[in-house]
Amino acid sequence: MTGLLFASCSTKQRQLNSADQPSTFNKAAVVTAHPLASAVGVKILKRGGNAIDAAVAVQFALAVVYPNAGNIGGGGFMLYRNHKGEYNALDFREKAPLKASRDMYLDSHGNVIPDLSLYSQLASGIPGSVAGMWEAHQKYGKLPWKELVVPAIELARKGFKISQRQANEFESHKERFVKLNPSGAAIIKDTPWQPSDLFIQEELAHTLERIATDGRDGFYKGKTADLIVAEMNKGKGIIQNQDLTDYRALWRTPINSTYRGYKVISMPPPSSGGTSLLALLKSVEQFPLQRWGFQSDSTVRVIVEAERHVYANRAKYLGDPDFVKIPVQSLIDSSANASKLNPFNFHKATLSKDVQADVIPGYESEQTTHFNIVDEEGNAVSITTTLNDSYGSGVIVDGAGFLLNNEMDDFSVKTGVPNMYGLTGEKANEIQPGKRMLSSMTPTILEKNNKLFMIVGTPGGSTIITSVFQAILNVIDFGQNAQSAVSSPRFHHQWLPDRIDVEKDAISPLLRDKLTKDGYIIHPRGTIGRVENILILPNGKIQTGADPRGDDTAKGY
Repeated sequence: MTGLLFASCSTKQRQLNSADQPSTFNKAAVVTAHPLASAVGVKILKRGGNAIDAAVAVQFALAVVYPNAGNIGGGGFMLYRNHKGEYNALDFREKAPLKASRDMYLDSHGNVIPDLSLYSQLASGIPGSVAGMWEAHQKYGKLPWKELVVPAIELARKGFKISQRQANEFESHKERFVKLNPSGAAIIKDTPWQPSDLFIQEELAHTLERIATDGRDGFYKGKTADLIVAEMNKGKGIIQNQDLTDYRALWRTPINSTYRGYKVISMPPPSSGGTSLLALLKSVEQFPLQRWGFQSDSTVRVIVEAERHVYANRAKYLGDPDFVKIPVQSLIDSSANASKLNPFNFHKATLSKDVQADVIPGYESEQTTHFNIVDEEGNAVSITTTLNDSYGSGVIVDGAGFLLNNEMDDFSVKTGVPNMYGLTGEKANEIQPGKRMLSSMTPTILEKNNKLFMIVGTPGGSTIITSVFQAILNVIDFGQNAQSAVSSPRFHHQWLPDRIDVEKDAISPLLRDKLTKDGYIIHPRGTIGRVENILILPNGKIQTGADPRGDDTAKGY
């Protein structure tokens, strides 16, 4: 067992500070992007609900209190492990409407029409979140469905006091909201939003009441469905009643591999997250990261080069497995991934233009939110959901009060043309009716000696995979606790564009200079991801990490 948990930091490791102190609970824990959503989850657990019940309640609560990513107008993925060690994965990713077509965002000359796949009714895929929560509850829930939606209804109707961060976000997106919602919406007001203002969403409360009463039919049929279609018709959107009626969340088999004696279980396609994460771990397993230390020269170089190769494969091979053949086992193969970095040049950067996707025989050619829950029985849930961009398309369904996603931009709108996150794609991820767009969401669970060990995930668009990857390394290789593993500064490389994106405190100035001289391009940027983390300690206690980059909060008992 490398980097034994919670060992004190050596000079090669990041020094801990007050922001790295984890919370520890005896029985159960919930970690989400908003303190009110975390409180809802704990409330459900204390009532006798299990992890799935709490997850359903948290998802609907986030749609109210965290509207930039919490949603009923988007979709996501769930990884579930019960206390017996049995796994299941739920795909409630959005789908392309039946009227979608490969070139729907191109002009008559074959060029991409700016922003059409981002900020319009046409940008939305068929939402999957409500169907996902319904399906999860039907299979594993204990408490009555309606009881799980009521906390969200109350939050929407009574309102809640927004934080400074939310006030800033509401104001920064105001111009887009006003432009796309001429009839007005609860999030739009004449005077500037201030911290502690009460945010009341009466229309959303009515929508949630229909869902509470009628389950999935309260969203995909009846009044809510009609309001969605009416909104589509206002802006040349193409989601119709049949799209909503036909939508189904799908159970899929999780994928897994090992890393230094730990079993790593994650999401299969159409998420690219699990496949890419496992490939990254197998790529770096051959190197003594613990001896090199956290963000040391050699550690950074190896991580960057692994990410460069894995993202090249992501662009070529990954898509919806119901439409394309995906060579998952070849992509996560230990020896194949190790060989990409062996031999390794520690003195010169590889150029991304010289890195191509693997040739695999027989192959036919940033806003999200994450939460983790573990209940008293030891059942664990890792869920990532998204609208894609912050506040999705910016379109709020008139009369229903919720934001629509802009997930259609996650397709390859045109081969080789980057999406909003700079990710490129090929035929495997081209638009087709009924197809699920590729995602980077990476809900992940780790075991040690067949026992639950770690539950982790994050938002962050294309940076999701590398953020989860680094959080795992922080724990296993660098001995960090649950909180330090998510607080630590991060960096990111995704093959194209050919650069290392770095947070303010990531990679020391001296090492940045050295890497630059060796051909690496350093690109400073804002925060990367908002990782949520739960660790099960050897004594059975539950240690949590909530990312300080946001209002993220861990609660438990």
